[in-house]
Amino acid sequence: MRSIRPSFTARRGRNARRRTSPVLGAVALASVLALTATACDSGDTDADSRAGATAATGDGKITIPDDIKDRLKEHGIDLDKWKNGAWKNWDKDDWLREAQDYINPIIKGLWDPERMREAEDPDRSVDENDLSGDQGVTDPTPEAVDAKAVSPSYHANAAEAGKVFFDSPEGTMVCSATVVKDPAHPGKSNLVWTAGHCVHAGKGGGWYRNIAFVPSYNDSGKSAEQLQTATKEEAAPYGVWWGDWTKTSDQWIAQGGQTGGDGASYDYAVIHVTPEEGGSGKSLEETVGSALPVNFSAPAVPKVSSITATGYPAAAPYDGQKLYQCKDRPGRFSLSSSDPTMYRIGCTMTGGSSGGGWVATGSDGKPALVSNTSIGPVHSGWLAGPRLGEVAKGVYDSVSGKFAGQ
Repeated sequence: MRSIRPSFTARRGRNARRRTSPVLGAVALASVLALTATACDSGDTDADSRAGATAATGDGKITIPDDIKDRLKEHGIDLDKWKNGAWKNWDKDDWLREAQDYINPIIKGLWDPERMREAEDPDRSVDENDLSGDQGVTDPTPEAVDAKAVSPSYHANAAEAGKVFFDSPEGTMVCSATVVKDPAHPGKSNLVWTAGHCVHAGKGGGWYRNIAFVPSYNDSGKSAEQLQTATKEEAAPYGVWWGDWTKTSDQWIAQGGQTGGDGASYDYAVIHVTPEEGGSGKSLEETVGSALPVNFSAPAVPKVSSITATGYPAAAPYDGQKLYQCKDRPGRFSLSSSDPTMYRIGCTMTGGSSGGGWVATGSDGKPALVSNTSIGPVHSGWLAGPRLGEVAKGVYDSVSGKFAGQ
């Protein structure tokens, strides 16, 4: 979640010392020897013509497809140097921003516990003038709704929920995310829905690196202390899934900011994932046993009786290790009269809950994803998320369509 006033802060992630040190020891995110090339499409049709590829050989040697080699050379990237730490170069001129430029090699041994423990939480203070009163239609601030812990197993009660891990210039970060259906592959989706600011920094920035999704993270609801000695299977019982393609909105890329609410009405992304370990050939949806449909024509805010937001809040009083939910009747929240009005609900979830799915029951009586956590105040109390419309559908259809024949 991203901040919108001086007393507000990002909900994207928190200090990894609190939220993720058990993850590394438990899930060993980089235990596989593979190379994944991810083209993060922001609407560039040329990017859609460039296929991502994963290659791993039994003799321990990595084979890189020729088109990937050419793209690495084009940006002056030496794979060995990248794997040995060159990816940490976040210089503006070298930070890949365009859809067709994003290269994402999986780096063996990257996600070690010490590195996660030492990650720092970035400062997200903003100018008081980021908002000049209500713009567009905004309802009164909702009463805070206490987030309720989801009963373990999380898979039994919220099978579609999970966490997204990635690297940013500020350090290792975490978001929440949701497994969603893929119209091109009924019953066999590999699509994950999250916030745009969980994959791209927005205006002036570029694509984040080393993105991975862990469904039903900490499924049994262990404490942070217990997770210190948890096995990989306990922390990530349904595996680690690396993003091999992702897309966010053009509006987020052009306008998005980590504070101030800029671009928040278009703050969403879809990630196509592939299993780290290769697996049995099953899709993500088959592996977790569920995926949510996405409703791009949800009723106007006043006609939605209730929304349930799900996520892994990491900022105090939470520690990022357990899954929570808030349920509330939404109100309207507008940052600009020219942008779509957002949903807003009362909820005490904090940093780390960004990207988590917002679910409402449709006219057919079935649940569907209608938004995701985007922004909220540092001291919690409410969350706001974009209402999904034609732009969001375009993002979703683009990722689905790219893999339609595969």
